[in-house]
Amino acid sequence: MLRILTATLLLASGLAHASEATIRQAFQSKISDVTVESVAKTQMPGLYEVIANGHIFYTDENVNFVIRGTLFDARTPAMRNLTVARNSELVAQALSKSTDNAIKRVRGNGKRLLYTFEDPNCAYCKKQQQELIKLNDVTIYTFLWPILSPDSVEKSRAIWCSRDRAKAWEDLMTRSVVPQGEAKCDTPIEKNMEMARRFGAQGTPAIYLADGRSLGGYVTADRIEEGFKSPAAK
Repeated sequence: MLRILTATLLLASGLAHASEATIRQAFQSKISDVTVESVAKTQMPGLYEVIANGHIFYTDENVNFVIRGTLFDARTPAMRNLTVARNSELVAQALSKSTDNAIKRVRGNGKRLLYTFEDPNCAYCKKQQQELIKLNDVTIYTFLWPILSPDSVEKSRAIWCSRDRAKAWEDLMTRSVVPQGEAKCDTPIEKNMEMARRFGAQGTPAIYLADGRSLGGYVTADRIEEGFKSPAAK
């Protein structure tokens, strides 16, 4: 009996994987200009989540219909937005895996995490630094995202190639001191740009919490503190 049960479970597992593989193949063939990254069942029977190019799609098991929209859980009192929650998970995963591509600054015990995408010529980014210095016990990861001008790219390269990136960044953003010396090193600028595009970031600064929630653009230190204290919706 145990052998029969085990075989049945393995068969069921195989069918589940085969189904998701079939959906991946069908989705990719019908929408060839995107790259399918994952396929998974949703909480709604018969509906599958497809992650492609960092975006969330929904489809049926035959890929006859594709939805690019928002899925709510009407079983919850507040109609939980499942799409927003899932997107935050994807953002959090991407950010945590990309910290080597960011300038790291630690204040106090550094136990709280904050991620920013910034341009060295962005006026609001410079204003944002005045709010960030008010935070305690935080680790700030800043991804250079030079989108305003060619000069932004040159300054970003100079900062990244500096011996002390954190100091070079703060010197430029708070005291307008441009890093000197040749910017000859490999930079993560292209990777940062691709990640920002995947997130749908609209401009600099773009600020995210550790759980992937977006705080938007320029925000005050008080607003960031509120974000730290407010848990993500379950």
